[in-house]
Amino acid sequence: MRWLSQICEYWPLRRLAALTDTDIDTLFREFAASSPSKIGPTSTNPETVRKTGRIILAGSGPGNPDLLTRAAHKAILSADLILADKLVPSPILDLIPRRATIHIARKFPGNADKAQEELLELGLAGLKAGKIVVRIKQGDPYIYGRGGEEYDFFRAHGYVPCVLPGITSALSAPLFAGIPATHRGVADQVLICTGTGRKGAPLDPPEFVASRTLVLLMSLHRLSALVDDLRKKGYPIDLPVAVLERASCTDQRVIRTSLEHVCAAVEEEGSRPPGLLVVGLACRVLMGYEQRWVVEEGFCGLDDLRGGELVLEEGGEGVVA
Repeated sequence: MRWLSQICEYWPLRRLAALTDTDIDTLFREFAASSPSKIGPTSTNPETVRKTGRIILAGSGPGNPDLLTRAAHKAILSADLILADKLVPSPILDLIPRRATIHIARKFPGNADKAQEELLELGLAGLKAGKIVVRIKQGDPYIYGRGGEEYDFFRAHGYVPCVLPGITSALSAPLFAGIPATHRGVADQVLICTGTGRKGAPLDPPEFVASRTLVLLMSLHRLSALVDDLRKKGYPIDLPVAVLERASCTDQRVIRTSLEHVCAAVEEEGSRPPGLLVVGLACRVLMGYEQRWVVEEGFCGLDDLRGGELVLEEGGEGVVA
Protein backbone atom coordinates (compact mmCIF):
# COMPACT_ATOMS: atom_id res chain seq x y z
CA MET A 1 0.00 0.00 0.00
CA ARG A 2 2.90 2.33 0.67
CA TRP A 3 4.20 1.67 -2.84
CA LEU A 4 0.77 2.32 -4.34
CA SER A 5 0.27 5.54 -2.37
CA GLN A 6 3.60 6.87 -3.64
CA ILE A 7 2.49 6.33 -7.22
CA CYS A 8 -0.77 8.19 -6.54
CA GLU A 9 1.03 11.03 -4.76
CA TYR A 10 3.93 11.67 -7.10
CA TRP A 11 2.84 10.64 -10.59
CA PRO A 12 1.34 13.47 -12.69
CA LEU A 13 -2.46 13.30 -12.84
CA ARG A 14 -2.30 13.14 -16.63
CA ARG A 15 -0.25 9.96 -16.42
CA LEU A 16 -2.51 8.35 -13.80
CA ALA A 17 -5.60 9.11 -15.87
CA ALA A 18 -4.09 7.38 -18.90
CA LEU A 19 -3.32 4.07 -17.14
CA THR A 20 -4.72 0.99 -18.84
CA ASP A 21 -5.34 -2.51 -17.50
CA THR A 22 -2.15 -3.60 -19.23
CA ASP A 23 -0.23 -0.83 -17.47
CA ILE A 24 -1.59 -1.95 -14.10
CA ASP A 25 -0.58 -5.57 -14.79
CA THR A 26 2.91 -4.40 -15.75
CA LEU A 27 3.23 -2.28 -12.59
CA PHE A 28 2.31 -5.20 -10.34
CA ARG A 29 4.69 -7.53 -12.15
CA GLU A 30 7.48 -4.98 -11.66
CA PHE A 31 6.62 -4.72 -7.97
CA ALA A 32 6.55 -8.50 -7.63
CA ALA A 33 9.96 -8.82 -9.26
CA SER A 34 11.53 -6.21 -6.98
CA SER A 35 9.80 -7.32 -3.74
CA PRO A 36 9.13 -11.08 -3.88
CA SER A 37 9.32 -11.42 -0.10
CA LYS A 38 6.29 -9.14 0.30
CA ILE A 39 3.91 -11.11 -1.92
CA GLY A 40 5.07 -14.72 -1.64
CA PRO A 41 6.77 -16.99 -4.17
CA THR A 42 6.42 -16.30 -7.89
CA SER A 43 7.49 -18.17 -10.96
CA THR A 44 11.05 -17.50 -12.05
CA ASN A 45 11.99 -16.68 -15.60
CA PRO A 46 15.49 -18.03 -16.40
CA GLU A 47 16.11 -15.09 -18.71
CA THR A 48 15.45 -12.66 -15.84
CA VAL A 49 17.84 -14.52 -13.57
CA ARG A 50 20.68 -14.21 -16.07
CA LYS A 51 20.05 -10.51 -16.70
CA THR A 52 22.58 -8.13 -15.10
CA GLY A 53 21.31 -4.89 -13.58
CA ARG A 54 22.72 -1.51 -14.63
CA ILE A 55 22.81 1.72 -12.64
CA ILE A 56 22.90 5.18 -14.25
CA LEU A 57 23.32 8.43 -12.31
CA ALA A 58 21.85 11.10 -14.59
CA GLY A 59 21.76 14.86 -14.10
CA SER A 60 18.42 16.36 -15.14
CA GLY A 61 19.61 19.95 -15.43
CA PRO A 62 18.00 23.00 -13.80
CA GLY A 63 14.41 22.00 -14.58
CA ASN A 64 13.42 22.64 -18.19
CA PRO A 65 13.25 19.31 -20.11
CA ASP A 66 14.81 20.99 -23.15
CA LEU A 67 18.01 21.24 -21.11
CA LEU A 68 18.37 17.48 -20.59
CA THR A 69 21.34 16.00 -22.40
CA ARG A 70 20.52 13.46 -25.10
CA ALA A 71 22.33 10.83 -23.05
CA ALA A 72 20.17 11.53 -19.99
CA HIS A 73 17.01 11.44 -22.09
CA LYS A 74 17.98 8.07 -23.59
CA ALA A 75 18.72 6.73 -20.11
CA ILE A 76 15.27 7.77 -18.87
CA LEU A 77 13.59 6.09 -21.84
CA SER A 78 15.51 2.85 -21.19
CA ALA A 79 14.79 2.68 -17.46
CA ASP A 80 12.95 -0.10 -15.65
CA LEU A 81 13.20 1.70 -12.30
CA ILE A 82 13.46 5.48 -11.79
CA LEU A 83 14.74 6.95 -8.53
CA ALA A 84 14.19 10.70 -8.57
CA ASP A 85 14.83 13.65 -6.29
CA LYS A 86 11.70 15.37 -5.01
CA LEU A 87 12.72 18.62 -6.73
CA VAL A 88 12.82 17.09 -10.22
CA PRO A 89 9.89 18.90 -11.93
CA SER A 90 6.92 17.12 -13.50
CA PRO A 91 7.81 18.01 -17.15
CA ILE A 92 10.88 15.79 -16.78
CA LEU A 93 8.97 13.05 -14.95
CA ASP A 94 6.46 13.11 -17.81
CA LEU A 95 9.20 11.76 -20.10
CA ILE A 96 9.42 8.51 -18.12
CA PRO A 97 7.90 5.55 -20.01
CA ARG A 98 4.77 4.00 -18.52
CA ARG A 99 6.39 0.62 -17.99
CA ALA A 100 8.98 2.08 -15.60
CA THR A 101 8.44 2.07 -11.85
CA ILE A 102 9.03 5.46 -10.18
CA HIS A 103 10.12 6.20 -6.64
CA ILE A 104 10.42 9.83 -5.49
CA ALA A 105 12.78 10.50 -2.60
CA ARG A 106 10.78 11.34 0.51
CA LYS A 107 13.20 14.01 1.67
CA PHE A 108 12.00 16.62 4.13
CA PRO A 109 13.72 18.36 7.04
CA GLY A 110 14.96 15.76 9.50
CA ASN A 111 14.43 12.83 7.12
CA ALA A 112 17.00 13.47 4.39
CA ASP A 113 19.51 10.81 5.46
CA LYS A 114 16.85 8.15 6.00
CA ALA A 115 15.22 8.93 2.65
CA GLN A 116 18.60 8.70 0.94
CA GLU A 117 19.24 5.30 2.49
CA GLU A 118 15.82 4.12 1.35
CA LEU A 119 16.55 5.27 -2.20
CA LEU A 120 19.89 3.45 -2.28
CA GLU A 121 18.35 0.22 -1.00
CA LEU A 122 15.57 0.39 -3.59
CA GLY A 123 18.18 0.91 -6.30
CA LEU A 124 20.22 -2.04 -5.07
CA ALA A 125 17.13 -4.27 -4.99
CA GLY A 126 16.34 -3.28 -8.56
CA LEU A 127 19.87 -4.06 -9.69
CA LYS A 128 19.77 -7.49 -8.08
CA ALA A 129 16.52 -8.10 -9.99
CA GLY A 130 18.35 -7.33 -13.23
CA LYS A 131 16.77 -3.94 -13.87
CA ILE A 132 18.08 -0.82 -15.53
CA VAL A 133 18.01 1.64 -12.65
CA VAL A 134 18.22 5.36 -13.44
CA ARG A 135 18.86 7.76 -10.60
CA ILE A 136 17.64 11.18 -11.77
CA LYS A 137 19.34 14.00 -9.92
CA GLN A 138 18.50 17.69 -10.12
CA GLY A 139 21.24 19.69 -11.84
CA ASP A 140 24.52 17.80 -12.06
CA PRO A 141 25.10 14.60 -10.03
CA TYR A 142 28.41 15.78 -8.58
CA ILE A 143 27.52 19.40 -7.68
CA TYR A 144 26.11 19.04 -4.15
CA GLY A 145 24.04 16.08 -5.31
CA ARG A 146 25.66 13.24 -3.34
CA GLY A 147 26.61 11.71 -6.67
CA GLY A 148 30.03 10.64 -5.43
CA GLU A 149 28.50 8.97 -2.37
CA GLU A 150 26.00 7.08 -4.52
CA TYR A 151 28.73 6.00 -6.95
CA ASP A 152 30.73 4.64 -4.03
CA PHE A 153 27.71 2.82 -2.57
CA PHE A 154 26.76 0.98 -5.75
CA ARG A 155 30.38 0.19 -6.66
CA ALA A 156 30.86 -1.33 -3.20
CA HIS A 157 27.97 -3.69 -3.99
CA GLY A 158 29.42 -4.74 -7.34
CA TYR A 159 27.65 -2.32 -9.69
CA VAL A 160 29.78 0.43 -11.23
CA PRO A 161 27.49 3.34 -12.19
CA CYS A 162 27.50 5.19 -15.47
CA VAL A 163 27.44 8.90 -14.58
CA LEU A 164 25.83 11.36 -17.00
CA PRO A 165 26.50 15.06 -16.45
CA GLY A 166 23.72 17.60 -16.11
CA ILE A 167 23.62 21.37 -16.53
CA THR A 168 24.05 22.74 -13.02
CA SER A 169 21.82 25.58 -11.84
CA ALA A 170 24.92 27.14 -10.27
CA LEU A 171 25.96 28.30 -13.74
CA SER A 172 22.75 28.14 -15.79
CA ALA A 173 20.47 30.04 -13.39
CA PRO A 174 22.64 33.20 -13.53
CA LEU A 175 22.70 32.91 -17.31
CA PHE A 176 18.89 32.77 -17.50
CA ALA A 177 18.78 35.81 -15.20
CA GLY A 178 21.07 37.86 -17.42
CA ILE A 179 24.04 37.56 -15.06
CA PRO A 180 27.40 36.65 -16.63
CA ALA A 181 29.25 34.67 -13.95
CA THR A 182 32.48 36.08 -15.36
CA HIS A 183 32.87 39.38 -17.18
CA ARG A 184 36.08 41.02 -18.32
CA GLY A 185 37.08 43.83 -15.99
CA VAL A 186 34.41 42.89 -13.43
CA ALA A 187 34.60 39.22 -12.43
CA ASP A 188 37.44 36.86 -13.28
CA GLN A 189 36.48 33.97 -10.99
CA VAL A 190 33.43 32.01 -9.83
CA LEU A 191 33.09 30.23 -6.49
CA ILE A 192 30.25 27.74 -5.93
CA CYS A 193 29.36 27.04 -2.30
CA THR A 194 26.54 25.45 -0.35
CA GLY A 195 24.76 27.54 2.24
CA THR A 196 24.01 24.41 4.25
CA GLY A 197 26.65 21.86 5.13
CA ARG A 198 26.30 18.31 6.36
CA LYS A 199 23.54 17.85 8.95
CA GLY A 200 22.54 21.51 8.52
CA ALA A 201 25.92 23.02 9.44
CA PRO A 202 26.13 26.71 8.40
CA LEU A 203 28.62 27.91 5.81
CA ASP A 204 31.82 29.65 6.83
CA PRO A 205 31.89 32.17 3.93
CA PRO A 206 35.07 32.91 2.00
CA GLU A 207 36.69 36.32 2.35
CA PHE A 208 35.39 39.05 0.06
CA VAL A 209 37.13 39.35 -3.32
CA ALA A 210 35.78 42.15 -5.51
CA SER A 211 36.47 40.28 -8.77
CA ARG A 212 34.70 37.08 -7.64
CA THR A 213 31.14 35.93 -8.31
CA LEU A 214 29.87 33.88 -5.37
CA VAL A 215 27.08 31.36 -6.07
CA LEU A 216 25.40 29.96 -2.96
CA LEU A 217 23.18 26.90 -3.33
CA MET A 218 20.72 25.75 -0.64
CA SER A 219 21.10 29.02 1.24
CA LEU A 220 17.81 30.92 1.16
CA HIS A 221 16.28 29.21 4.21
CA ARG A 222 18.97 30.79 6.41
CA LEU A 223 19.42 34.01 4.48
CA SER A 224 19.55 36.43 7.42
CA ALA A 225 22.35 34.53 9.19
CA LEU A 226 24.19 34.14 5.89
CA VAL A 227 24.07 37.88 5.19
CA ASP A 228 25.47 38.53 8.69
CA ASP A 229 28.29 36.07 8.04
CA LEU A 230 29.10 37.69 4.71
CA ARG A 231 29.20 41.15 6.28
CA LYS A 232 31.68 39.86 8.87
CA LYS A 233 33.92 38.71 6.01
CA GLY A 234 34.04 42.18 4.48
CA TYR A 235 31.25 42.03 1.89
CA PRO A 236 30.02 45.63 1.27
CA ILE A 237 26.42 46.35 2.20
CA ASP A 238 25.73 47.84 -1.25
CA LEU A 239 27.13 44.81 -3.10
CA PRO A 240 24.69 43.64 -5.81
CA VAL A 241 23.03 40.25 -5.22
CA ALA A 242 20.33 38.24 -6.95
CA VAL A 243 17.93 35.57 -5.72
CA LEU A 244 17.24 33.08 -8.51
CA GLU A 245 14.36 30.63 -8.06
CA ARG A 246 13.05 27.75 -10.20
CA ALA A 247 15.49 28.57 -12.98
CA SER A 248 14.35 27.67 -16.53
CA CYS A 249 10.84 26.68 -15.34
CA THR A 250 7.73 28.59 -16.38
CA ASP A 251 7.45 30.10 -12.90
CA GLN A 252 11.07 31.25 -12.75
CA ARG A 253 11.61 34.31 -10.58
CA VAL A 254 14.55 36.68 -10.21
CA ILE A 255 14.92 39.20 -7.40
CA ARG A 256 17.67 41.77 -8.05
CA THR A 257 18.77 43.75 -5.02
CA SER A 258 21.75 44.42 -2.74
CA LEU A 259 23.17 42.73 0.32
CA GLU A 260 21.47 45.42 2.41
CA HIS A 261 17.94 44.74 1.14
CA VAL A 262 17.95 41.07 0.17
CA CYS A 263 16.41 39.82 3.43
CA ALA A 264 13.59 42.37 3.27
CA ALA A 265 12.97 41.53 -0.39
CA VAL A 266 12.69 37.78 0.21
CA GLU A 267 10.55 38.31 3.31
CA GLU A 268 8.11 40.47 1.37
CA GLU A 269 8.07 38.45 -1.86
CA GLY A 270 8.06 35.04 -0.21
CA SER A 271 10.03 31.93 -1.13
CA ARG A 272 9.77 29.81 -4.28
CA PRO A 273 12.20 26.90 -3.89
CA PRO A 274 14.46 25.61 -5.20
CA GLY A 275 16.54 28.76 -5.32
CA LEU A 276 20.04 30.11 -5.02
CA LEU A 277 21.83 33.34 -4.20
CA VAL A 278 24.35 35.09 -6.46
CA VAL A 279 26.62 37.67 -4.86
CA GLY A 280 28.98 40.00 -6.70
CA LEU A 281 29.42 42.93 -9.06
CA ALA A 282 28.54 40.70 -12.04
CA CYS A 283 24.90 40.88 -10.91
CA ARG A 284 24.62 44.42 -12.31
CA VAL A 285 26.75 44.16 -15.43
CA LEU A 286 23.84 43.67 -17.84
CA MET A 287 20.82 44.57 -15.71
CA GLY A 288 20.73 47.98 -14.05
CA TYR A 289 18.02 49.24 -11.69
CA GLU A 290 17.50 52.07 -9.22
CA GLN A 291 14.93 50.54 -6.88
CA ARG A 292 15.73 48.74 -3.65
CA TRP A 293 14.82 45.55 -5.43
CA VAL A 294 13.42 44.39 -8.76
CA VAL A 295 11.32 41.26 -9.29
CA GLU A 296 11.20 39.52 -12.66
CA GLU A 297 8.58 36.83 -13.22
CA GLY A 298 8.42 34.10 -15.83
CA PHE A 299 10.46 32.10 -18.30
CA CYS A 300 8.97 31.93 -21.77
CA GLY A 301 11.25 29.30 -23.25
CA LEU A 302 14.70 29.13 -24.70
CA ASP A 303 13.80 31.31 -27.67
CA ASP A 304 12.74 34.27 -25.52
CA LEU A 305 14.81 34.37 -22.34
CA ARG A 306 13.62 37.88 -21.50
CA GLY A 307 9.95 37.00 -21.87
CA GLY A 308 7.50 37.27 -19.01
CA GLU A 309 6.36 40.03 -16.71
CA LEU A 310 8.75 42.50 -15.12
CA VAL A 311 7.61 43.86 -11.78
CA LEU A 312 9.53 46.72 -10.19
CA GLU A 313 9.33 46.94 -6.43
CA GLU A 314 10.00 50.12 -4.46
CA GLY A 315 9.43 49.77 -0.77
CA GLY A 316 6.78 47.13 -1.31
CA GLU A 317 4.84 49.10 -3.98
CA GLY A 318 4.66 47.26 -7.29
CA VAL A 319 4.71 48.77 -10.76
CA VAL A 320 4.25 46.67 -13.91
CA ALA A 321 6.72 47.76 -16.57
